[in-house]
Amino acid sequence: MASMASAGQTNSNFPDLATNLCAVGKNFYSRNWALGTSGNYSAVLSWEPLRLAITSSGLDKGALTPSDILEADENGKVLRGNGRPSAEYLLHLAIVRARGAGAVLHTHSVWATVLSERHGPSQFLAIEGYEMLKGLAGVQTHQHRELVPIFENSQDMADLSVKVESVLNAHSQAHGFLLRGHGLYTWGVDLQEARRHVEIFEFLLEVVGRTQEFKSA
Repeated sequence: MASMASAGQTNSNFPDLATNLCAVGKNFYSRNWALGTSGNYSAVLSWEPLRLAITSSGLDKGALTPSDILEADENGKVLRGNGRPSAEYLLHLAIVRARGAGAVLHTHSVWATVLSERHGPSQFLAIEGYEMLKGLAGVQTHQHRELVPIFENSQDMADLSVKVESVLNAHSQAHGFLLRGHGLYTWGVDLQEARRHVEIFEFLLEVVGRTQEFKSA
């Protein structure tokens, strides 16, 4: 597992983390990145044992309250709160394990959906030459080439999570990935960094999408 966060490190203040996850959800909703019940967000509460704070399934992300945030273990068992985590909880776990991430955020924006379909057959979307790339952790130059994996969407989350973890282990420099016809997953050492990564990716995806459309017009 990548050492993004240290084993044993904890963000165990559940009430504050729940409040912050709700704020993220409302912000993303207001920016059209997670409309309706789309999207899900998590943050690590503890590493040993592994515990996540995660949004309950099927909720309007523009109206989240702290009571909508669950605490769940590495098997998806709810330890605190009412409801159930999304089936995509397994993808959050795969990312945490592969990257040592402290937070995982999933959005459903228009441009993530469009580009995931447009570039799905090649299985990757390359983004390079933009100053905003320097907002991704560890990137020092606009000449960086960010290779974003694209996975075929699936309702079999157990199988998909294995594929995601394998690809992330093989492509250790990736900061996010796309699910085809679905949306973006990205992460960070903590919730603040993960949120920044969403903002960077959503900007870049829109720029790439609009540029491609302009060139093809």
